[in-house]
Amino acid sequence: MSDFNGQKDGFYENNRDFSYDENKSYLKISFERIAFIFFIFFVIAIIFSSKVVLLSLQIKPEIKKVYKKKNFRSSIIDKDGNILAKSVPIINLGINPNLVINKEKLLISLKMLFPEKNFKKKIYGKKFFYVKKKIQPEKLDQILLLGDKSFIQEDSIARVYPNGNLFSHVIGQIDNNNNGISGLEKTFDYELRTSREPLKVTLDTDLQYLIREELIKSEIIFNNIGSAAILMDINNGNILSLVSLPDFDLNERKKISDSKFINRATKGVYEFGSVFKTFALAAGLNYKIVKTDTEFKDLKKKITCGRNTISEYDDKIPSDLTAEEILIRSGNIGSVRIAQKVGIENYEKFLILIGILTNINFDIQEVGRTQLGKWGKCKLATVAFGHGIATTLLQIAKGYSIISNGGFEVNPSLVHYENKIKKKRILDQNLSSSINPILRKIVSTKEGTAGFADVKGYSVGGKTGTADQPEKGGYSKKKVNTFASVFPTSNPKFVLTVMLDEPKANKEFVYHYRDGRNPYKGNWRNTSGWTTVWIAGQIIEKIGPILATKY
Repeated sequence: MSDFNGQKDGFYENNRDFSYDENKSYLKISFERIAFIFFIFFVIAIIFSSKVVLLSLQIKPEIKKVYKKKNFRSSIIDKDGNILAKSVPIINLGINPNLVINKEKLLISLKMLFPEKNFKKKIYGKKFFYVKKKIQPEKLDQILLLGDKSFIQEDSIARVYPNGNLFSHVIGQIDNNNNGISGLEKTFDYELRTSREPLKVTLDTDLQYLIREELIKSEIIFNNIGSAAILMDINNGNILSLVSLPDFDLNERKKISDSKFINRATKGVYEFGSVFKTFALAAGLNYKIVKTDTEFKDLKKKITCGRNTISEYDDKIPSDLTAEEILIRSGNIGSVRIAQKVGIENYEKFLILIGILTNINFDIQEVGRTQLGKWGKCKLATVAFGHGIATTLLQIAKGYSIISNGGFEVNPSLVHYENKIKKKRILDQNLSSSINPILRKIVSTKEGTAGFADVKGYSVGGKTGTADQPEKGGYSKKKVNTFASVFPTSNPKFVLTVMLDEPKANKEFVYHYRDGRNPYKGNWRNTSGWTTVWIAGQIIEKIGPILATKY
């Protein structure tokens, strides 16, 4: 019994030990499996959670991208390397209405982001439309957070103009296909497309800004409808500034069809009046037909030619004058007498030489053509004092440069060329030494008509021009006032031509004299001496220090 019990007890004890060991091993294996599975699920959860967070922060992959291929255009820079035009990458954002899930909800979101726009009609249509071209990064981020798959992001290249309006008439515009359609953008379209080198121009941004500011002021003072100014190096033809107002913002890329936006400096064709009297005397001096001291006696106050009457603009002009005095006092009849001595053949040849009767091969295509008609004795008489002939301010600038720089040919240019054509004298070498002192006296003496341009230290010379604008059957009371100036007359470096289109006399404006005289309030005379000359004087006063230090 005891043996049985002993065996039984032994068996029990052995089985109990075995059973315990087996159960312990089973529990250990089950725990490890559960821990492993839990770890796998934990890792997967972390991965998916990270993905969700990532997607919530960056929804860009949900928006369809379209890459629109457009030709790159190289930059345009001024003479100092400042960027005037540049191609930059941009993003245009549009919507495909067919992919919109909740149109009402999207409309509410768009209204909050673009309160100035109404997308309702387009959203309920079927055609793709742009929400915003050249969208700002901040606004794009706000759009992307909406997470709507109907948005289409278009990566493209845009042309930007950092100075907005400042060079609009010179640089010109491009169309939606990136093709140049005006100005330098058009003329040099091929070069801008194919070269990675920037197109360098002769313009000076600082000078352009200052001159434009003074022309803008003229609109306030004289209520003119437009204006223009050209500043050119008298010896090489480099144009440092070319301004025409009104102008426009190149970044808006609008279709300009209104004639008021014409380039008045190069395209507009005008009768400029008395600035032509300088050409009449210069022609006589060039061909040695008259001298500066040649006397013209018994000058009448009125003459007739055919059915037309030519009158002296001021009855106080003496009847006996020298050739020099005729130009200083801006005499009409005296200028006719000088031109009659020169003759049609010589005067026509002279105007061709200085570029008045020839088309200028210029760097932009917006250039007007001289309108003259048929030569004859009456045409000779009227052209002598600037009527019966219409030309451009650019040609006036060229003409004054040639007669003042020693008689050397000058070709105006906007683009910087490394190799300039060798200077060629086309007029008598003594002409400038005779004409420049007379131009100076027009500004510096009380008999002259341009006293307001006498800026101390710059030895300014020039000639005024006041002309009635032609209309059907005759002339209107609308004026074109011009001042063509050269400085310094002792050693000419620059020509500045300024024109105001339809200025009005300002009886309330206070003129401040530079020589210390008491200010003069108001003036009823709508002549260049009281309008354009004042503006030109203000311009020279502002730009003079820059010219003195940089050129």
